[in-house]
Amino acid sequence: MTRDLKRYSHRTMVVWPELSFATPRKLPKARELKGRVVVLDIAFASESSSGGFAKITKPFIEGLGDRLAAWVDHHDHDLHPKYASDSRFVLATKAQHGACPEMVTPELVARIGTIDTIVCHTDFDGLCSAAKWINGGHETYPGSDDDARAIDTRIGTPSATGQRFDRAIRARPRDVALLGLLVRHLATKLADPSLWKAVDDAGAGLIALETSAKEHARDYQVVPVKSRPWQSIAVLKVPVGSNYDRTLLLLLGQQKADIAVLIDRDNMTLAAPFDSKINFLSLLSISGGMPTLVSLPAHRLSEILITLGIESPRTLGLT
Repeated sequence: MTRDLKRYSHRTMVVWPELSFATPRKLPKARELKGRVVVLDIAFASESSSGGFAKITKPFIEGLGDRLAAWVDHHDHDLHPKYASDSRFVLATKAQHGACPEMVTPELVARIGTIDTIVCHTDFDGLCSAAKWINGGHETYPGSDDDARAIDTRIGTPSATGQRFDRAIRARPRDVALLGLLVRHLATKLADPSLWKAVDDAGAGLIALETSAKEHARDYQVVPVKSRPWQSIAVLKVPVGSNYDRTLLLLLGQQKADIAVLIDRDNMTLAAPFDSKINFLSLLSISGGMPTLVSLPAHRLSEILITLGIESPRTLGLT
């Protein structure tokens, strides 16, 4: 998913890099990316992804070769130490940096130098990181780093500005044109007020998805758990074809229990509060990702629920 955002600023005469929007599971083809490349807020793939690091991340790194200028990320992964001696890789854990933009500093941008393409994650964290890089490592608006942290950890309340961006992204996460516009709005430090209309129009579409999420949340089954650091798990299987705000539905599950488990089609997502000290990565022997938010194949549901402390998953009627 590549969006050409090359623009000339009449005041600064700066050429914008091209943008490619990606996820840890779906990276662009290295050969299709122009020039020197910076990767922002893209986690190393784990075995919970199809193919994992060996088949997704490693070929991408090797395909870029010397054209990889920097890789900046804040998700946990067992293979981070392997790249510690390579100054292009600026890697941290989620506990060290709750969001990626705070890792994009003026010093880092200056050290890396001129780049031609930015590959970034499709959430606010990733888009804000890209815009901050374009701005030489400076915040895109006052408090944007704090907003990124609040949105990515779901701890605290982001500003009204951050919420407008977040709602637009959650409503249309695969709309490449919208994502490009959001980066443009951020990178120009919100200078063009007319761009807010597209942001807010997109965000308005979240209302129906939120309503659907609240309706689905009524069907969470809360199961008490013994002999675990957590005391309860909320489990929900949504009907195939349902449209809803996944973030809100997981948060509503966490209001009902210590852990929320959401099953949708062929996947399931486990979520716990960022400050819960629950670490699904170590618990389930997953090499990387977010400690409190992981996605796994749904066929592993019974196995995972037993590991979490539910002794008889079949009684939940989820299969």
